[in-house]
Amino acid sequence: MNWFEAVVLGLVQGLTEFLPISSSAHLRITAALAGWSDPGAAFTAVIQIGTELAVVLYFGKKIGSIIRAWFFSLYRREYRADPDARLGWLVIIGSVPIVVLGLLFQEAIAHAFRDLRITATVLIVFGVVLGVADRVGAKRRVVDELTVPHGLAYGFAQALALVPGVSRSGGTVSAGLLLGYTRADATEYAFLLAVPAVFGSGVYELSKIGEGTSPPWGPTLLATLVSFAVGYAVIRWLMAFIKTRSYLPFVVYRIALGIALFALMAAGTLAPGSGPQF
Repeated sequence: MNWFEAVVLGLVQGLTEFLPISSSAHLRITAALAGWSDPGAAFTAVIQIGTELAVVLYFGKKIGSIIRAWFFSLYRREYRADPDARLGWLVIIGSVPIVVLGLLFQEAIAHAFRDLRITATVLIVFGVVLGVADRVGAKRRVVDELTVPHGLAYGFAQALALVPGVSRSGGTVSAGLLLGYTRADATEYAFLLAVPAVFGSGVYELSKIGEGTSPPWGPTLLATLVSFAVGYAVIRWLMAFIKTRSYLPFVVYRIALGIALFALMAAGTLAPGSGPQF
């Protein structure tokens, strides 16, 4: 991977991480269309640290309040009923599924799940799921009403994003909408839930950077910095957008992209497991 590729992939990561369209799918597709090597699961996991740092910056006050209340709740009774302390426990509970499934399916995540036929299929299927959830969800509940079963449901939805094309935010937001949460609260909790999972995954994969076919450290760090800057701008835009608009544009985009991928593969322009065939 050269410096130009790193900048492009960092831009793609920053632009797509928080939108319900799957950043990992877009990194995979961008590399394939450009004729570059697949950047791989390790590179994807590491540069997502950049976009999660954008989450920490944007939700810094809320995250600080959650950590403080959760920590004090460990030994001070008066904090155990604090909504932020409770939310801290629910983020931990909701993170369990992706940790367990991520470890169990490491090999598939790195190889089999990166097949573009799978990516195209789940882009379409989960695009429809998001559209249905946004249409039928009651949109009455707020994040302070989150329960343990709902936290686990969010967690399993997040774990589905181990497959490129599902989308971490798309899966968790869909679950939240189906459970009756407002768009803003479903999205906020989806972002908060992603923080420990993404940081954990990124740190776990750090040792693989520069090894074997993984990109070298320099371009990886550059892509991470670019994803941070772009990702912060996208969060600000999205949180304002969903207050007045539905997720329909993203549903249409996902379905159209999935169909386009199938068409390119059928025409022989893209190979499911590698770059373009010219």
